[in-house]
Amino acid sequence: MYKNEFDNCLRQNKIYKSYMFYGQSIYLIERYALDIAKVLAQGDDIEKLYFDEYDFKDAKNKLLQSSLFSNSNVLLIKIDKKIPKKELDSLVEACNTNPNSRLIIACLGDADFKTMESSFSEKTNSAFVRFFQPSDNEAINFLEFEAKNLGMKYELNALSHLYFMHKTDLALCVNDLKKLAVLDELVNINMVDSNCFGMASVNFEDFLHDLLSGKDISEDLNGILEEGTNEIFILNQITSFVQQLFMISSYARSFGQANPKEILGYIPPKNIWEKKSKLAINRKPKDFEDILEYLLNLELELKIGKIDNINLYLQASLRKFTVLFR
Repeated sequence: MYKNEFDNCLRQNKIYKSYMFYGQSIYLIERYALDIAKVLAQGDDIEKLYFDEYDFKDAKNKLLQSSLFSNSNVLLIKIDKKIPKKELDSLVEACNTNPNSRLIIACLGDADFKTMESSFSEKTNSAFVRFFQPSDNEAINFLEFEAKNLGMKYELNALSHLYFMHKTDLALCVNDLKKLAVLDELVNINMVDSNCFGMASVNFEDFLHDLLSGKDISEDLNGILEEGTNEIFILNQITSFVQQLFMISSYARSFGQANPKEILGYIPPKNIWEKKSKLAINRKPKDFEDILEYLLNLELELKIGKIDNINLYLQASLRKFTVLFR
């Protein structure tokens, strides 16, 4: 199931014996895994096995044995490699054998965890949840949630500034929030700039702006790809950026001055908003239609086309993009 479906199960207080969380957002995978563990058990009743600590026989024994001091026995496993189906089925079965046991598996990394879904079903009183990258608005809301939990005083534009600094990586953002919370000061943009350092040598927001401005993006694109950023992720970020520009342009044409809170759902840093607004207003509605059609066709080619080198193909396609839509 997807996040929205699972959230609905939580609202209905539906509890499963086994859980599997995987997908594109490390932050959401880890947060939901830990939150569910805390719902099911307290402190010492949650046993954690991370990555190479996982051993099938040991994990199965832990699930089959009941605690002497509690009715709850929760095993939280973080993995970056697939667990063989026979082992996985056996662990899920162990939870159904022992009424006190619960299993939570958080899948992190690039392995094809989708094949593990079949071990988690209503028949075995278990569930899998697949997470996608949250929208910018959702991500800022998550950062607000984390900041409030840490008891921080903050300016909302500082959170969005941190988010874009880290190329929309929520896990890195939350780590930095924990560091900033120790300082016990109002978190503003200057404080973020002084104490946090972006994960990329290339500013992704600047890259997107240059691309839509028709500038030469070859060097920056090469830098982003060399850092290991996935080609589909880059293309999705470009599409999302163009969609935001279209919303800004449409709002301005309909109501006059664009309001970032109403359009995006949050207030971005002033310099980013001003550059984005100027770029949006200079585009005609037909431009956005042509640009989005080009990007969607390119995504389809990358996903189903027989392309020998996706990296080079994306670079060539985006250089063509700057020529077509400058």
